Amino acid sequence: MTITTSVYIATSLDGFIAREDGSIDWLSQANTAVPPGEDCGYAAFMGSVDVVVMGRNTYEQVAAFEPWPYAGKRVVVLTSRLIDFRKGPEIQLEQSAELPQALLKRLASEGCKHAYVDGGKVIQNFLSHGLIDALTVTTVPILIGGGRPLFGRLPGDVRWTVARSKAYEFGFVQTTYLVRAGN
Repeated sequence: MTITTSVYIATSLDGFIAREDGSIDWLSQANTAVPPGEDCGYAAFMGSVDVVVMGRNTYEQVAAFEPWPYAGKRVVVLTSRLIDFRKGPEIQLEQSAELPQALLKRLASEGCKHAYVDGGKVIQNFLSHGLIDALTVTTVPILIGGGRPLFGRLPGDVRWTVARSKAYEFGFVQTTYLVRAGN
């Protein structure tokens, strides 16, 4: 049994997912230009996902969001430090310190078919182990000049194929890449 892994993330034009301090204020501001009812495909993407895998920093960023953005979804937070998780009827949180390969093997054995991988360090770690199948990157037309990059060092080249790309009238450009076989 295998599990498909996908990233669905926004970056600034200069490739950052957050400011140095972790703030995503620039993204919140940019989202004010998005027309009501437009979600850039996020609901459809989330409808295809069984489980969300994220890092502790990402969890701490989204923990206070109202409503909880992953209602009804299983969420695995990768960290070795204990977490006091948010509680609620639609919240399914668990903590893991497993290595990416072991986690995906376990999730697949438990029947998961599609994992949404989120959080800069977690995405970089999964990429460095060749464990991301698809990347959907929404580029926001703003330069923030520094911060936390989406991509980090890799052991070698990772080649991708463009599956689709869409420019929105409010300035966002969203591209979905699929990993090429033979990487």
